[in-house]
Amino acid sequence: MNKAITDGLVLMPPPFADGLNLWSREDGEPGQGSYAGQPNAAFVPADSDFGGALELQKTQATQKLRCFQQIPIQPGLYLQVTVRVKCISGAFPAVRIAGWAGRSNGTNVPGVVQAGPSVQLTQYGEVVELTAIIGTGERGGVTMAWGVSAVYGHIGLDLTGTNGGVVRVDDIAIEDITGIYLRDIFDAVDVRDYGAHGDGVTDDTAAFDAADAAALGRTITVPAGTYLINGNLTIENPIRFQGTLIQPANVRLALTRNYDLDSYTSAFGNELLGFRKALQALFYFTDHVALDLSDRRVDLVEPLDVAAICGLTTFAQRRFLTNGQLNAVAGPAWDTDVVTSVGTYNTSNPTRLSGVANIANIPIGARVSGTGVGREVYVVDKNLGTGNITLSLPLWGGSGTRTFTFERYKYLLDFSGFEDLSRFEVDRMDLNCNGIASGIMLPRIGLTITMTASVFNRPKDRAITSIGSGCQGLIVDGCQFWSNEQPLLAQNRTSIALNINANDAKIRDNRVVRFAHFAVVNGGGHLFLGNHFFQGDSATAGIRRAGLVITQTNPRMTFSGNYVDNCWIEWSNEHDVDPNFTSGFGFGGLTVVGNHFFASDVAPWFRWLVIAPKGSGQFVHGLSVSDNTFRTINGSVDRAEGVDTTNGTLDYGRFRNITFATNAFNGVSQIAMSPLTIQHSQNSVSDTWVVDGGAFMPFGSWARNTQSLVMEGAVLSSSGAENFVMPYVVNEQGAAKNQVNLRWPSPVRGKVLATIRCDNPT
Repeated sequence: MNKAITDGLVLMPPPFADGLNLWSREDGEPGQGSYAGQPNAAFVPADSDFGGALELQKTQATQKLRCFQQIPIQPGLYLQVTVRVKCISGAFPAVRIAGWAGRSNGTNVPGVVQAGPSVQLTQYGEVVELTAIIGTGERGGVTMAWGVSAVYGHIGLDLTGTNGGVVRVDDIAIEDITGIYLRDIFDAVDVRDYGAHGDGVTDDTAAFDAADAAALGRTITVPAGTYLINGNLTIENPIRFQGTLIQPANVRLALTRNYDLDSYTSAFGNELLGFRKALQALFYFTDHVALDLSDRRVDLVEPLDVAAICGLTTFAQRRFLTNGQLNAVAGPAWDTDVVTSVGTYNTSNPTRLSGVANIANIPIGARVSGTGVGREVYVVDKNLGTGNITLSLPLWGGSGTRTFTFERYKYLLDFSGFEDLSRFEVDRMDLNCNGIASGIMLPRIGLTITMTASVFNRPKDRAITSIGSGCQGLIVDGCQFWSNEQPLLAQNRTSIALNINANDAKIRDNRVVRFAHFAVVNGGGHLFLGNHFFQGDSATAGIRRAGLVITQTNPRMTFSGNYVDNCWIEWSNEHDVDPNFTSGFGFGGLTVVGNHFFASDVAPWFRWLVIAPKGSGQFVHGLSVSDNTFRTINGSVDRAEGVDTTNGTLDYGRFRNITFATNAFNGVSQIAMSPLTIQHSQNSVSDTWVVDGGAFMPFGSWARNTQSLVMEGAVLSSSGAENFVMPYVVNEQGAAKNQVNLRWPSPVRGKVLATIRCDNPT
């Protein structure tokens, strides 16, 4: 590359034969004195070594020689200055190539080196050749780096040392040697050409900005070195790193053409730091919505507080984290924080604990446990001044002062620092928790956060945790959840795949292996479709746990196409501040259709659908269980459904709108059905026929309604005469109220098909 050829730049200063008025005895600025007519300077036309030459006697401490001509200086342009000189008489001076660096406003560039190394002359008549390289960047061999503010130079030499000596100077030569510094002269822009130092001390932000502005689609190269970037930096062109950057934690780097983990790892020389910086940029940079980890693994030695990394508490634009693995590496940073404290609960303020002792040590995001506390209740916020804690969900145990335990699990990705985060997506990620860490903690408030095609591998405590309403519209689709507790018996497991507090979750096509629970779900409007979750173990007649725990009495939930393996659906009201029913909805709004329920090696008392009421007066109002298959192997179970009466019972007299029909039962001793069509044969005459459908009524409920009666054949009196009258029905008969009496005007015998329901339809 030669700018004199390609861009027509005039780089050579004038020969001395053109006149000494073209040469300054000062810095070369306009109006300064020249050597024309000076007694210590003359042009020698026929020197034996140089031909035409300048003869100059040293009369000043620093005898300057500068051309008045402005030699152009540009970013990326490197000039080699060559001077040949000899001493012919008098004291021997020292010689150095020197210049004056000029800015566009005509002033000198401050703080830059403007003289090269000095060479002492020692023999008369000996020709000494000096060279120096001048350019904008601090590159190897550059003698004078003038930075990007230099646009021209007055170039020449200095004589230093003892006065009186006479020297002769050949014409000064300047040539463009930029090509020796460029690996690819057509598509590379080197940050050093724009003033980058790479010394780890000088702030190189402006140099990177300048290189990016000049690149115009070419690749920016960052040679070996350590580059301090103190300001937010956006690079709009492709960039390639050999050197590394250092940045304050709150300063962002946005690589718009290289937005992936590989580039950020190269930029910072460390995969974890690169990931943190790339994640930080994701929440500011608008040209890319996805951070691609490039199929790479990032080892995490501590939880990632995403809000702290990004310096934000709210964000509502769609963003992706995709295509890689986060791998937990053992260390004390993953240890669970456990605090025990006394607090007061009042049902009039159902999501508050007041007067909490030791509140400063209780972290936001801690799970709360204690008497009367349902599963998956978390600390959403706290007020140190008032001693109050805000809970994610109410407690069911009533008002009172008691001791609570607060456990803060540690997560690979912790979004709890966000007050509000929406539309964030995790796609094709492997969250490798290794039994060391939990997976993802959602923000306190959020909307439509999505997890797709990802693997949650061996979370220590939780895979996905919602501590507030950050699960609103949560989508978990096509993910795998592998428990860290697979070798344990089911009753000894404590880990949970996910919990939901808010509404409208879509949990679809996931595979969940041997957790204590698959999901603990509050809120309503949820879809659970096509999931396979299994929680068995190797024990014969083993104890099993609930797979899906519904804690809302009216969840408005559809549960369809799922494979429920060695676990059950538990439906409770454990997050109800007043579990005794007084008003509102009972247990209802649940549709369980087209699922496969399976169990092996379980005890006869095992059930697949269990209602576990807290308090008194609860009832079922709106439940459809249809077209499911219930099957056991290696043993049988008594029933498919049941009621856990540990903390409450159901009021069967208030059952409404229940369908439990068209299900298939294998290995189940007693099927459940409502409406139930049952054949009753009355072989002896009686005016009261007792139709017993009690064993079939779901959840041990009552025979509350007889929907139809159809006689099979004639109804005969004791004499064999046909009887054409109809009986009337008396429901809720027998000690368990699960029988129906048909009352006839006179004793008769015969057969009847009775359709009985456990509910009233309205």
